[in-house]
Amino acid sequence: MEKFINISELTKLLELVNKKTNKPSTHILRFWEKEFKQIKPVIIKNRRYYSVKNIKMIKLIKYLLKDQGMTINGVKKLLQNKINTLDDYVSYGLKAEYYKKELKEKSIKILEKLNNIKKNGKKNSS
Repeated sequence: MEKFINISELTKLLELVNKKTNKPSTHILRFWEKEFKQIKPVIIKNRRYYSVKNIKMIKLIKYLLKDQGMTINGVKKLLQNKINTLDDYVSYGLKAEYYKKELKEKSIKILEKLNNIKKNGKKNSS
């Protein structure tokens, strides 16, 4: 069975949180849903739930918009051209940079967990 997370959890995961109030900026995700047809959350009782596939797409969109400074129209064109099949050098470079960043973040989390285990022992690690 596929795991889903709600919109608040996803905004925290993506670090889309208002720095002053520390509340999740869920409006950003709702806006992106309207702009990008690739984002299709499951809606149950008026609550949005995102699949792993949706989360990967949203992470890519966030990376292109926030980290690479692309416009919404630029990202739409890139996604419409199916970034996975493009031979275009710039698109390939963007995808490679995105995956490098994602791998680096995962590596940091793994190292933190290993250090926590070394420091506190297996029982206290989370």
